[in-house]
Amino acid sequence: MLNETTVYDALATVIDPEVGFDIVALGLIYGVTIQEDVVEVDMTLSTRGCPLHELLKQWAKESVEKLPEVSTCNVTIVWEPAWNVTMASEEVKKALA
Repeated sequence: MLNETTVYDALATVIDPEVGFDIVALGLIYGVTIQEDVVEVDMTLSTRGCPLHELLKQWAKESVEKLPEVSTCNVTIVWEPAWNVTMASEEVKKALA
């Protein structure tokens, strides 16, 4: 069954190659909305100048669209609130400290 947990689990398969952690653990996912078989994801990046901007967005979209219940995933990059390390999981905070 499609729900927020399955979407977050799919997004957690996307690893940011610059830091080696998944985008969920990094705290880059700000929200998920599900309307039937369409998923909307609001995410951010650690910096506005992230060289992997489009690639991370595409990987997030593809990871969710692999779910059999999803027909379309739209990923929107948002900049507010600005990301900071306090948004990351405890594991990530310890590794980046």
